[in-house]
Amino acid sequence: MANLDAALALTVEKFSGITDKDGQPYILHCLRVMQGVQGEEAQMVALMHDLIEDTDVTLEDLKSLGFSPAVLKGLDLITHKAEASYADYIQCLEPNELARAAKISDLEDNYSLHRVAFRPGFEYEDRRRIQRYILSHQFLTERIQADEYTQRIAEFEESI
Repeated sequence: MANLDAALALTVEKFSGITDKDGQPYILHCLRVMQGVQGEEAQMVALMHDLIEDTDVTLEDLKSLGFSPAVLKGLDLITHKAEASYADYIQCLEPNELARAAKISDLEDNYSLHRVAFRPGFEYEDRRRIQRYILSHQFLTERIQADEYTQRIAEFEESI
């Protein structure tokens, strides 16, 4: 069975040379997201949360490397598929403990004030992104219910 070391090696390999919107090594984001969760399976999902969406790694690749069914399910759910709206994507991952914990940590890192907030020339885009992250965080941490989340996301997206 693949472990956290295997997840780390693969994530480092696949994000080598990749930078975030602020020019920082992307692997640092993955590591911060991993540090925001507890338990080895949750840490693996958090660490690899962007692998399928942003690299050539597939769920089948991860299965063949020996990652557990629970980790594979979490990674499948945390991967935003093009055909799903953002609100639907968030609501689908919410019941899965591993995916939800990893996404909460991802959101917290993504809207952290020390990261890519209000970059010169991208203020409007950054404001929209942060608003969506905060609404999603409120839903995943049970501060708002699904119907309110859906309504507020819809209103937000209509105002764009």
